[in-house]
Amino acid sequence: MFDALISKLKSGNFLTLETTPQHEPSMDTIVAKIKALNLDDKVDGFSATDNPLAKLKYSSLFAALRLQTAFNKPVITTMTMRDKNKIALQSDLLGANDFDIRAILALTGDPAKMSDQPNSKGVFESNSTLLLKMMKSFNHGMDLAGRPFKIQPKEIYPFAVTNSYAKSFKSLERKMHKKIQEGALGLISQPVYDLENAKMLLESFENAKNEVSSHKQEAQLIFGIFPIVKLRTALFLSAQVPGIHVPQYWIDALEKANAKSEEEERKVGLELNHKLFSEIKEFHPKIHLMTANNFELANELIVNG
Repeated sequence: MFDALISKLKSGNFLTLETTPQHEPSMDTIVAKIKALNLDDKVDGFSATDNPLAKLKYSSLFAALRLQTAFNKPVITTMTMRDKNKIALQSDLLGANDFDIRAILALTGDPAKMSDQPNSKGVFESNSTLLLKMMKSFNHGMDLAGRPFKIQPKEIYPFAVTNSYAKSFKSLERKMHKKIQEGALGLISQPVYDLENAKMLLESFENAKNEVSSHKQEAQLIFGIFPIVKLRTALFLSAQVPGIHVPQYWIDALEKANAKSEEEERKVGLELNHKLFSEIKEFHPKIHLMTANNFELANELIVNG
């Protein structure tokens, strides 16, 4: 399962779809929507988020297990440094390994002050680099403290994230270099909305990769795509989310369409996203699609993009 996913990542077309477990004790709704649209036949795998924005959701590890069992497709499971210390994180890695949950996306995590749970406190023993170090240790048969396991864990496939835009791409290169050096096989970018942005980011990624030792050069950049079909979404991302660049021509086109009708706004948004999806597939066909569980939109983009 994971061998095929990593093989596609390294040498072929690669498409994964993000799922966001809900504030519910079940994944039934998400599984049913994916089945209804046959999305499992249209992607190479899924991802499961880990309490994004520090809001309480169904466990990403159990979500991954449910999705892998339902679809026999690999899931990239998000784990954050916000909520657990190094003991709990390694404990989760051990248990997940037994159930073949072995593609792990390491995140630092959104601040606990954003939580919907009163007086929540973040753990943050370190940033996501420490989780990458844990996975590297496991892949060498030992825990982070250097204590060997009696049974060698099955191979873990580490993933990490990167901003998609910066005033200085050199600063992005340094951060990407560090994550590649710690063993990340795939770096998933924040959403890109422009082919030129994608080209600049890929160039910086290749520079970062070339700075590490040769055995680490299998790492790949995966472009995040989060479709925008509303002006207010474009304005919010542009103004409030660091590390993302929404081109002015997207905002202008959506603003003009918004003045006509909601239908025109959605139509123009879809046209922009279809064009971007097609351009990225032709340029560098390694994509992680994020639609906040709007699986109908994901399906429309995959089928027509």
